[in-house]
Amino acid sequence: MDILLIVIAILLLIAGIAGCILPILPGPPLSYAGLLLLHFTDKTDFSTAHLIGWLITVIVLQVLDYITPIIGSKYGGGSEFGNRGCIAGTLIGLFFMPWGIVMGPFLGAVAGELLGGSDLPHAIRAGIGSLVGFLLGTLLKVIVCFYFLVQGISAIV
Repeated sequence: MDILLIVIAILLLIAGIAGCILPILPGPPLSYAGLLLLHFTDKTDFSTAHLIGWLITVIVLQVLDYITPIIGSKYGGGSEFGNRGCIAGTLIGLFFMPWGIVMGPFLGAVAGELLGGSDLPHAIRAGIGSLVGFLLGTLLKVIVCFYFLVQGISAIV
């Protein structure tokens, strides 16, 4: 039974990394599920503190995944119109996977700024800020999922 759990856990850890790039798969939760499965084998015994800390990390990452484009738009000089457009673009982008999840915040921030009366260069700067925020959130997810993979493999070996 342990071998089956270990194989499924490793597949989940790898799928978690893929899920950081593919918006259809929730990367960090899949990786965390892999670590949980490993915890229930005789090969590993993660402490409760580790499991809770990792769970909190996953929750924070999932929240940041939706907030970082908005923060990026704000630091890119976006106004409240750009932030609202970024939120709307993110939500609308969910229906146009996979490119919608990347381009939605950018286009939403640009459209929001233009509707708010900003000129095109300012709107594009806010859109680029939201895109940078999205990419930063993705990078954070990849780093955490690789960390989870290393923790899982080192616990098995």
